[in-house]
Amino acid sequence: MGSHPHDLPMPVTAAGREGLEALLRAPRRSVVALDFDGTLADIVPDPDQARAHPGAVPALSALAPEVDSVAVITGRPAGVAVRYGGFAGVPGLQHLVVLGHYGAERWDAVSGIVHAPAEHPGVAAVRAELPGFLDSIGAWRGTWIEEKGRALAVHTRRAEDPAAAFAALREPLAELAARHGLMVEPGRAVLELRPPGMDKGVALTEFLAERDAEAVLYAGDDLGDLAAFAAVEKGRKDGLPGLLVCSGSAEVPELAARADLVLPGPGKVAAFLATLAGAIRG
Repeated sequence: MGSHPHDLPMPVTAAGREGLEALLRAPRRSVVALDFDGTLADIVPDPDQARAHPGAVPALSALAPEVDSVAVITGRPAGVAVRYGGFAGVPGLQHLVVLGHYGAERWDAVSGIVHAPAEHPGVAAVRAELPGFLDSIGAWRGTWIEEKGRALAVHTRRAEDPAAAFAALREPLAELAARHGLMVEPGRAVLELRPPGMDKGVALTEFLAERDAEAVLYAGDDLGDLAAFAAVEKGRKDGLPGLLVCSGSAEVPELAARADLVLPGPGKVAAFLATLAGAIRG
């Protein structure tokens, strides 16, 4: 691990090493931003059963007081992520921010309030149409719909062939979404129908500007995190050092290929964050 303190793993890229060094050099000017599912919480067959890894909240509560801010950026509703993460009322997380629905919603620990715009009318239309639509194309068996408030997700993980079901649904759902002014966000055995205009890259970029950050760490695991990775890569070109962490999965090689550091799942991500907090404290 070279000369990094506390056995911090070494990023494999020069840009990643520069991002880590910048964070260690000026932690109080640095933002740590993380996805929830697959990064702080293990992927489970039923998303309603997802909970933060046992090491995640202790790691975040150790790290948050050492940096400018910690933000969780997720496709889930902000309030759901707060509940499933167990983030509310945790010592050390008094200034945690959760950006839900790709940044359309915001929960601040300091107030405990979720701020959100009105629902896109296309979501209500798709909500009514989607069950019959799946049945009409013969895709009901093995798939199921997750209600996400400002979005809807169709999961294929329970299908006999999840990858084939995912591929077969991608184009029809994109057409359905387009008819109602929505877009489709692909993920790990899931296709999410949601309003356009916000993604994790937009959410991260706006948050970094708000905090006037001098360094950033972003960790994610899925295709929806590619936009955040792209935002960090653009920031690097503009002089903002950044470290990209992939919570490793063979299901999403595109993300691992662009990461500076690949960690095998939420348990290792939590351990890395805890080690980072110790390294900052010295």
